Amino acid sequence: MGLRDTYAWAISQAKGKFDGKAEERDGKLYWTGTVKTEEDKNEIWAAIKTIPSWREDVVADIKVVGGPAAAAKTYTVKSGDTLSAIAKSQLGSAGDYMKIFEANRDQLSDPDKIKPGQVLKIPA
Repeated sequence: MGLRDTYAWAISQAKGKFDGKAEERDGKLYWTGTVKTEEDKNEIWAAIKTIPSWREDVVADIKVVGGPAAAAKTYTVKSGDTLSAIAKSQLGSAGDYMKIFEANRDQLSDPDKIKPGQVLKIPA
């Protein structure tokens, strides 16, 4: 199994965000390219870092070429809200609820446990 196989999940997470390539050579996986936002870059790095040996396996040059990320939005949870409903209203897709969950890991331990009054960061 090659490094592209080992990092298949990270490569799949980069699709649509990363303009470049992840090329295997000399026993390393070289990521070279650009992304539009710092958030995209951080998402790719988070996916790469799920593999314990990433420090030995990966050489990356991922540059942010877009402008500064849009000002962070917030949303105050109301009674009856779910992350899916918030994602649909704020991001356009209920399936993006994990993006909100990940952006709020500092205060959420479970995507099904939100409380009225919580102020959640809404990713761009």
